[in-house]
Amino acid sequence: MKKWKWLQSFKQYNRNIKLLFMVNILTQIGLGIFMIVYNFYIRELGYAETVNGSIIAMGALAAAIILIPAGILSDKIGRRKMMIAGLVFTGIFMLFRSTFELQSLLMLSAFVAGVSMAFIQVTAVPWLAENSTGEQRVKLFSYHFAVMMGANVVGNMLGGTLTDAFLYFGGFSAVWSIRLTLIIGSVIFLLGIFPLLKTRETPRKIEKSPFNFKNLFQNMPAGQLKLIIVFAVAQLLIGFGSGLVIPYLNLYFADRFQTTNSTVGIVLSLGQAVTAIAMIIGPAVVSRVGEIRAVVILQLLSLPFMLITAFTHSFWLAALGFLFRQALMNAANPIISSLMMEKVDDSLKGFANSISQMVFSIGWASMGPVSMSIVLIYGEYWGYALVFSITAVLYLTSSIYFYFAFRGKSTDTYQNAMIKSS
Repeated sequence: MKKWKWLQSFKQYNRNIKLLFMVNILTQIGLGIFMIVYNFYIRELGYAETVNGSIIAMGALAAAIILIPAGILSDKIGRRKMMIAGLVFTGIFMLFRSTFELQSLLMLSAFVAGVSMAFIQVTAVPWLAENSTGEQRVKLFSYHFAVMMGANVVGNMLGGTLTDAFLYFGGFSAVWSIRLTLIIGSVIFLLGIFPLLKTRETPRKIEKSPFNFKNLFQNMPAGQLKLIIVFAVAQLLIGFGSGLVIPYLNLYFADRFQTTNSTVGIVLSLGQAVTAIAMIIGPAVVSRVGEIRAVVILQLLSLPFMLITAFTHSFWLAALGFLFRQALMNAANPIISSLMMEKVDDSLKGFANSISQMVFSIGWASMGPVSMSIVLIYGEYWGYALVFSITAVLYLTSSIYFYFAFRGKSTDTYQNAMIKSS
């Protein structure tokens, strides 16, 4: 039956992919719990909103600095070692971030966590690509991102409800209610190490000559650098827009509509849930219009809903606008990842993915303080309205650029796979 096709597809994936899905479920639940309330933790410690922006920027800056070296290192020594190191150190420093109160220690732990998290970011997509065939990848990446979103749903809901439970039923202070929730999220994140340790990777041939960027560019196949730069520019624009609003969605709902932690958790978790569904639908859009048009159509359709969220005074309209924007914009991500992994040479997959992640992190690092400063200057209504509007313009620019950069160059990987399997 058609409705079980996704399950049949999943069974065809090898053991490494299935184990990575288990890792993702645990780590994303942990991150979902952690990130939904961490901004509130900084606020409850008595710091200004600009400190929130600076801490988020510090983590993103760390990722931007380390992503290229991490990507190159993962190409040389293997993905598995990088993911293990990243998971362990990220989990440990999440625990530190849950207990530190001094601003300097909060900034330092955010930086180190950003470095270690980059090890996971830069290796997951190449790991999936290397453990799958070209015909499998669009669906596989859609399932991968959908599982991440689904696990985030659970984490977001747990984060809000646990905090309120500790506060209203446990008798803890606001700070300790959030702190206990953060610790629980960190522990769940660390549990992801167990399935990761069961993965196996074919040993890589390590070059005897020391690595340098000159050798990388001299040995790079023709056209690959230009291709990587084209993907990077599109991601940079998305990163600028995303960095303005995404890290502060919990503050947006809490400030504009005075919602509880549980309500914020439910709304954001629903956003992840509809995104997971949209990501599964993504391959169907690709099969009809091709990869490039699918990306552009999904991204453009998200923009009106972003503007609704920006300007509405109604909580329900804001939530509805957020849900549709979240689903449509993020549904394009696995398609972009699949397209990049298809076009980039195997020896450069880690490097290309790290460049893409790096420029996205640059956007987050640069826009965090800007976003919170705009909200402080223009207030809770016009401040958020302005940052959402700027983000819409950046997303529009990225979509137009992506279309003209790749128009007529789609590999049609998914469409060819459908023909072969029919």
